[in-house]
Amino acid sequence: MNDANVWIVDDDQAMRWVLERAFEKAGIPVTAFESATTALRTLEHHVPTAILTDVRMPGMDGFEFLQRIKAEHPMLPIIIMTAHSDLQSAVGAYEKGAFDYLPKPFDVDEAIELARRACLAAGSGQSAVQSAAAEPPDRIIGKSPAMQEVFRAIGRLSNSSMTVLINGASGTGKELVAQELHEHSPRAIGPFIALNMAAIPRDLLEAELFGHEKGVFTGALAMRKGRFEQAHKGTLFLDEIGDMPADLQTRLLRILSDGHFYRIGGHDPIQADVRIIAATHQDLQARVRKGEFREDLFHRLNVIRISIPSLHERSEDIPVLLKHFMQSSARELGTEAKLLAEDVVEHLCTLQWPGNVRQLENVCRWLTVMAAGNEIHMQDLPLDMLKDEITDALSWQSLLREWADREFSKGSSSIWNQALPEFESIMIQAAMKKTGGRRQKAAKLLGWGRNTLTRKIQELGLFEKAQ
Repeated sequence: MNDANVWIVDDDQAMRWVLERAFEKAGIPVTAFESATTALRTLEHHVPTAILTDVRMPGMDGFEFLQRIKAEHPMLPIIIMTAHSDLQSAVGAYEKGAFDYLPKPFDVDEAIELARRACLAAGSGQSAVQSAAAEPPDRIIGKSPAMQEVFRAIGRLSNSSMTVLINGASGTGKELVAQELHEHSPRAIGPFIALNMAAIPRDLLEAELFGHEKGVFTGALAMRKGRFEQAHKGTLFLDEIGDMPADLQTRLLRILSDGHFYRIGGHDPIQADVRIIAATHQDLQARVRKGEFREDLFHRLNVIRISIPSLHERSEDIPVLLKHFMQSSARELGTEAKLLAEDVVEHLCTLQWPGNVRQLENVCRWLTVMAAGNEIHMQDLPLDMLKDEITDALSWQSLLREWADREFSKGSSSIWNQALPEFESIMIQAAMKKTGGRRQKAAKLLGWGRNTLTRKIQELGLFEKAQ
């Protein structure tokens, strides 16, 4: 790291200045360029250890810059910085050979840590593998930090056929993530076959998975291929894997170990050239501890884990999701998309959405059909959502007032000194959870400066929790 030299390429002077100061303070030599063209000219005489580049710049953009460098210096780690933090940008960056992807706005500490990892990778000879770029559809939408981590995971796995376990509540889009993993993998030309373990009766599940020979049981009038055979050379998505019966868990483990299986009633082994992507809303580790799920199978499936946030954990994505689903609902019905009033959008962002993105999509369909005018107002919302507004707006204030009245009735004093630290602790922990532990972003959510947040964490004894 002592000889490391990091380049920053960005047409934004303020961004260059901030990053230069931060890297210098961290003891990392840095050189800044305002254009990719200038950086390329310098590259003819000097090669840095790693590069951080913006995407949208006048003249040559960051992706073209990336490809030009990779043609001459395939082992040079390049980190893509972009304010357009959608799935297409993330996957495109990795598929074009980027070392990593850094969505704006980001914490400078995160940029420094990522650059350090890139410099270490350059020293060890590691580099991203290039492949042809693809243009993914907008099936997964989100700019929140939690969704950026999902996009990063999809991008990093874009050249892999590794087994993946997806965790997420019902309605969060686990199958969409599985489809994206498939379509950005070497198996993309093969089939994507999905099976929900909870949707098939237990006595039919084995035949559904492995198929059967003709005449092996009543009603088996012909040989039938199971989902494993149908997914040959492709991907088999096993949704709600936690509901798989114990005997089938054993068979699945054997297939993952041996690479072949038998149809029901069959005697000839069938090769299982299939990538497994599993998903569940359950805590599989807890089920392992209870003896309800095989520990060895859990470890076989848990090679790479992707966690999808619930909708209320990424409420900043709700406005763009609303717009997307209102437009798609209008297309389904062949009508003009209705507009949501600003107070309606603000209110919908405060709800808990237990059904997650699926529930939001259904609400948009309901509004498209049921709302009378072209603009949707609060009175157009379903009644249960208006009830949530009253509950959400009054619950915490009412509880606080009741607590204060109760304390005063008991003759308590100095309750401000008791309540304020608890209030601040809860707010800080919620903000840190929302931002994945990034202090600068958490401070912004709270309306503080980073130094204020750090001081509060130390005063309240939350330092270790926040780490």
